[in-house]
Amino acid sequence: MVAEYEIRCSDLLHGLATLKNEAVDLTVTSPPYNIGKEYESQLPLDEYLNWCETWMREIYRVTKPNGAFWLNLGYLEISGKGRAVPIPYLLWDKSPFYLIQEVVWHYGAGVASKKAFSPRNEKWLWFVKNPQAYTFNLDQVRDPEVKYPNQKKNGKLKCNPLGKNPGDVWIIPKVTSGTNRASKERMDHPAQFPVAVIERIILACSNENELILDPFLGSGSTMVTAYLNGRRCLGFEVREDYVKMAQTRMELVANAPIQTCL
Repeated sequence: MVAEYEIRCSDLLHGLATLKNEAVDLTVTSPPYNIGKEYESQLPLDEYLNWCETWMREIYRVTKPNGAFWLNLGYLEISGKGRAVPIPYLLWDKSPFYLIQEVVWHYGAGVASKKAFSPRNEKWLWFVKNPQAYTFNLDQVRDPEVKYPNQKKNGKLKCNPLGKNPGDVWIIPKVTSGTNRASKERMDHPAQFPVAVIERIILACSNENELILDPFLGSGSTMVTAYLNGRRCLGFEVREDYVKMAQTRMELVANAPIQTCL
């Protein structure tokens, strides 16, 4: 039985193996990009892709029939092929899910480059289990700042009064670090997501009291966002220091102890 908010210090495959079939409503996550960052081991490309395929199939198993899986991925340098190959291009057909859409997250600040355009985006892949029946609460995520209430077509209002569909390019600043420029939500994690990105996904693709899973919990952004929007959440994280970081962050937000399994 999963507590309302539970963090488990576990490898994702071991963690997923403990879950029953069709237990999860929505998975939102970002695996290591296999680029040798401080918190990941770099694998040969084929091994990395096979590893991703293995845990994606497990996520499919634990996802409810009308559930969804949102996967964030960056870029890889592949010798002889390209310096910035989008990982989604390598993985999209290895998932048993149905791909609804690619969403581009444009985050603004980033690494400067002299030999190419500076990278300023990452990809999200939105997968569902059943393309004929899945949750999509568009009205929950419309952009209220973009309205055209007086535009009409055939005598009828042309645009939704709640605002515009936010589209498939999301301009949301990344979590920044550094003296006098760090984001308010910044934690000591090298790849922290802004709550605003996760919130749009959770509001659009789940409902209140449903179970959200993040098998690469990291600093806990998915769990914090789930809590703030009335969803339950389970997270797996293999590093004990990140488990403690996510626990501390959640307890500050929820003002209550959070169950952890170290």
